[in-house]
Amino acid sequence: MKAAPTKVLVVEDEPAIAQAIVRRLSAEGWSVEAVGDGLAGVEAAARLVPDVIVLDVMLPGIDGLEVCRRVQAARPVPVLMLTARDDETDMLIGLGVGADDYMTKPFSMRELVARTKALLRRTERAARVVELQAADAPAPPLVIGDVTVDKAQRRVLRHGDEVHLTPTEFDLLVALASSPRTVLTRERLLAEVWDWVDASGTRTVDSHVKALRRKLGADLIRTVHGVGYAFEPADGAQAGASEGAGA
Repeated sequence: MKAAPTKVLVVEDEPAIAQAIVRRLSAEGWSVEAVGDGLAGVEAAARLVPDVIVLDVMLPGIDGLEVCRRVQAARPVPVLMLTARDDETDMLIGLGVGADDYMTKPFSMRELVARTKALLRRTERAARVVELQAADAPAPPLVIGDVTVDKAQRRVLRHGDEVHLTPTEFDLLVALASSPRTVLTRERLLAEVWDWVDASGTRTVDSHVKALRRKLGADLIRTVHGVGYAFEPADGAQAGASEGAGA
């Protein structure tokens, strides 16, 4: 039985840009639908149940941030945000409401396709991990200092209090915490977490690290200027990750 085509929802109010995106993504064999305002985007997401959403920030009706917030509250879905402004504050807000990645206009269609494919691969990979964990005994939580990362339940605790992370923030934390005190380059994190190998996306890593710091505390992730980031356990914690529910 032939698999159903990947469904992509494009929410973009500039007709020329929307049409160009639809043509390019349709050429990949995907089923693509475009709408031109925020409320229509929320309705289309509920009706289509898309595999991924390409979402402009500036929209009539309600903006893309509110669209993302409402869509994610109903059903988590990968979101690639498009913004006309290279404003890090806007990017952090977008990541905070559940966007997985963002691109600044103008952008190349080649990069748009590559990033969309990377989001889809990450979603498929996460689904496979869940299936494997359901079939096997769940892996014990990763405990480093006062941080507990439960990969089976995708939950994070600090000082015993739960910290709510987006799927991308969680994957980024796992990548960093799995190698405590080891400097991971932006390019490596981009490849491991986003499945994206083009260095043009390294600002995405920076923005997600800032979002993580806002939620977990600025002391846990050290910046190595010009290189990347390292997860730094609290003083006295073991450098290696200790695993086990009672660790």
